[in-house]
Amino acid sequence: MNNILLVTIDSLRADHVGYHGYERETTPNIDAYAEESSTFMNAFSHVGGTRFSFPSILSGVTPMMYGGHERISEEQTLISEVLDGAGYRTGGFHSNLYVSGQFGYDRGWDEFYDSAPDESTTSKLRKWAKTNLDGRLLTLLKRGYDFIESSQGVNVGSYHVPADEITDRAIEFIEDSDDETPSFVWAHYMDVHHPFLPPEEYQREFRDEPVSDSDSIQLRRKFIEEPEAVTEEEYQTFIDLYDAEIQFNDAEVGRLMDAVASNWGDDYVMALTADHGDHFLEHGYFGGARLLDVKNHVPLLINGWDDTGSYDELVGLTDLPCTLVDTVGLDIPNNWFGQSLRRLVFDGEWDRAEILGGYRDSDGNEHIRVREPEWKLIAHEDDEADELYALTDDPEEQVNVIEDHPSQERRLRKQLDDHRQLVRATQADDVQRPDMDEEVKQRLRRLGYDE
Repeated sequence: MNNILLVTIDSLRADHVGYHGYERETTPNIDAYAEESSTFMNAFSHVGGTRFSFPSILSGVTPMMYGGHERISEEQTLISEVLDGAGYRTGGFHSNLYVSGQFGYDRGWDEFYDSAPDESTTSKLRKWAKTNLDGRLLTLLKRGYDFIESSQGVNVGSYHVPADEITDRAIEFIEDSDDETPSFVWAHYMDVHHPFLPPEEYQREFRDEPVSDSDSIQLRRKFIEEPEAVTEEEYQTFIDLYDAEIQFNDAEVGRLMDAVASNWGDDYVMALTADHGDHFLEHGYFGGARLLDVKNHVPLLINGWDDTGSYDELVGLTDLPCTLVDTVGLDIPNNWFGQSLRRLVFDGEWDRAEILGGYRDSDGNEHIRVREPEWKLIAHEDDEADELYALTDDPEEQVNVIEDHPSQERRLRKQLDDHRQLVRATQADDVQRPDMDEEVKQRLRRLGYDE
């Protein structure tokens, strides 16, 4: 029997993690587990964005496969379904609505918390008002609600559940474990995703004076809307807040792992990663689901098996679910497209030479990339110029050298064409974006998503 814990942290850049070389003490607990784990130093998401990345983490596919990233297709297999079918107790706990039941992620769980809004009194009142009040009165009522929501400070902070509550829910599930039935627990933390509203005690680890929630929210708006006007002091404040959120999350990971040790002993395997990183103006903008390394390079460690090595081979997040089911002796589903990292760690074999992935933007345009150790090609279907980066000379991806290396461009385009063929071969017809209600849309907007 092997219990499984999967920890994912939204928006955590690899280069802000201690064991990746970050100079600030953002991740003391994670760093301690890394010393006892296999660490994969070149792990990449297949696209930098939550709804693009979780199909890889939870169903072993790149984002455009099986009809795309609008929702999970019935033809996909979630890791929760695999483990549920093998007799595991399964519990998933998070608060990102792009990974909610409405998007197909609630399959295979004995307990699933996604913080999706229910038919609350406020929601019912809104529906009644929309049906029974004339337009002018309804508009005034909505303005009054929005004013109260904003003035009480719940407009942004409440649009994800704080890390300590996610930990509490996961621990309660773990404590209900028994010695006869293995458990699979997935905990996804949202706090490192903007807006950055860390508790004061964690802010004081990185700055003398804490930043108020309202000032942090205003600063985020400036990063999004006027990035060219951000001052050095404002930039450092933003990084301080980001790092404080990471340290808060790290403390909750430590608390969760203490519960694992108390309840599961040594009978577990744990994986920790992020769905993506973030852009902090390195390319002139903040956020966005772009295909550059600052958004795609993520930490990945696996703890609980007999290895403490560090690996530099290219690893994709499609490899993660394959590794977890393989580690507990289950077959990898045929409709997963990653590889088990046990081959690399215990057999010394690894034939992945590239990371592929892509997405369609809100206008339906395809953006697709192939990343090798030394080269990356990004192809755009819209008017944006295609990009080629020589990563050995330009690891920060600042200089597009597509005009200078036609042979590399041709070679990499062939790989993109092959990936497109795989996407077409797995096309599913049942994938349509769900019809989200206004409350869900508001929560996504206020987290910075273009819902």
